[in-house]
Amino acid sequence: MTTFDVRAAADRAVSRTSWLESRHSFSFGDYYDPDNTHHGLLLVNNDDVVAPDSGFDTHPHRDAEIVTWVLSGALSHRDSIGNSGVVVPGLAQRMSAGSGILHSERNESADEPVHFVQMWIMPDTPGRTPGYQQREVGAALDGGGLVTVASGSDPDAAITIGNANATLYAARLQPGDSVELPDAPYAHLFVPSGSVELEGACPLATGDAVRFAGGGGQRVTATAPAEVLIWAMRSRLGG
Repeated sequence: MTTFDVRAAADRAVSRTSWLESRHSFSFGDYYDPDNTHHGLLLVNNDDVVAPDSGFDTHPHRDAEIVTWVLSGALSHRDSIGNSGVVVPGLAQRMSAGSGILHSERNESADEPVHFVQMWIMPDTPGRTPGYQQREVGAALDGGGLVTVASGSDPDAAITIGNANATLYAARLQPGDSVELPDAPYAHLFVPSGSVELEGACPLATGDAVRFAGGGGQRVTATAPAEVLIWAMRSRLGG
């Protein structure tokens, strides 16, 4: 039997600085709730807006599969293993921190903020070799169906991640378009923009999320232009 837990955008923790507004789905940084540390394998789902000419200076990570999804603007990436790139809407990007990596993420625009969602999945094996990957998926998104963005098991995914039990899907929907949630023991639906109707539940607006356990199959239908991000996970942390 599928169960679900709706998490409203207004109930998320928010961190603010002079250049950053970050909304956290799970415990992160100074926000800690022992009853809200993860769902399935998903540790972080941060909805960030970075002001022009600012960002995250060089800092370390290890043992995390970090997927970044830009909604508007452009985010520049540089890391200690020689990768650099600019992430824009329609581009899937993954950094595997593995045994350790340094990187920076900055908004180099003089006048436009960048809005993005950053998601962290635990790898299934610690100490992996750090890595980086990006790939354009904008044309596939324009088709209106689910696009397999990142996976540790699906060879058709745009980018790979180091956990065989996790897959990220995205869809860019026009009003009336619908997609079906993948069947998985654990799933996380996030609405980074627009509004949708979840079958059997309340309407969902920008910033709302739903945590599922026990299977999928529900339809998500756009009531306004929308994007959705869906993690399907075959296991959970500690389980």
